[in-house]
Parts: sequence; structure tokens; C-alpha cells
Amino acid sequence: MAYEPTEAELVHLRRAVELAAEALAEGDEPFGTVLVSASGDTLFEDRNRTAGGDQTRHPEFEVARWAAANMTPDERAAAVVYTSGEHCAMCSAAHGWVGLGRIVYVHSSAQLGEWRGALGVPPSPVSPLPIQDVVPGIRVDGPVPALEAEVHDLHVRACS
Repeated sequence: MAYEPTEAELVHLRRAVELAAEALAEGDEPFGTVLVSASGDTLFEDRNRTAGGDQTRHPEFEVARWAAANMTPDERAAAVVYTSGEHCAMCSAAHGWVGLGRIVYVHSSAQLGEWRGALGVPPSPVSPLPIQDVVPGIRVDGPVPALEAEVHDLHVRACS
């Protein structure tokens, strides 16, 4: 079900998309993530860094690591993660273990699988599970149609 973000949420989602574009420009897969406090302040942001061969260098995983080291459990639970794409199972698990709060994503894992399939790209070696299948009860909002075309274009370019 599509999600219509607020203007404040769009700012963070657009930044996540900018980070995804930065990742692509550096030879990485186009994913970006922003961690925002309950008061709306950006606390940490990162982009995919898998080009060096370490496929665990997803920004959502880095956000979880940073949050575990720098935030209290209550702060983590109240925070929101804005990301260009729905978390993979690995990142969902990290998110759940650390106790981060809500997630808002631009495109779903299912959409990414469809896009990659249409481009003739082999499927991911990890099952594209919805976040809630890995972290039951977490609030997740997405996809965000207003930004889908821009992120789709990044993935098309990544696969070309």
C-alpha cells in the first residue's frame, strides 16, 4: 500500500535518495539511509558501500551499529529510519536487535525484485522478506510513489 509522506518526511526521504545516487556514483548499489531523532534532527546517514566486496556494508546496517553505540534504548525506539529501499532481511534483523523505531522506505524489496528481473539481473542471494516478517510489530511505511521513479532510474543505471 502506497504511503504519502509529510513534507518533513519528504526532506529525509529525498536525502536518502541523494545518498543512493552518491553510492551509485562511487560504484556501489544505489541505497541510502537517514536516521532521524524523535525531534526531527538528522543523527546519522550513510550510503551503500559494497563495491569493495563486503556485501554487509548496507547503510541500514551501519545505522543500526551507529544507533547501538550512540543512543539509549528509548532514543532508538523513538527514532525513524528513512531509506531509499526496504531493508533486506539482514538489515531488518539488525534494526530489530538494536530496537530502532519506525521505518519509511521509497521502494519495497518486491518492487526491486521486479525491477531487477525486468532488467535480466539475477535475484538476490537473500530472500526478499518484508521487514515485518523479520521484525514483527514494527511500524513500516512505504512505498512512496512520489520518489519511486527517481529510485527506479538509479537501479536501471546500476544494472546497465
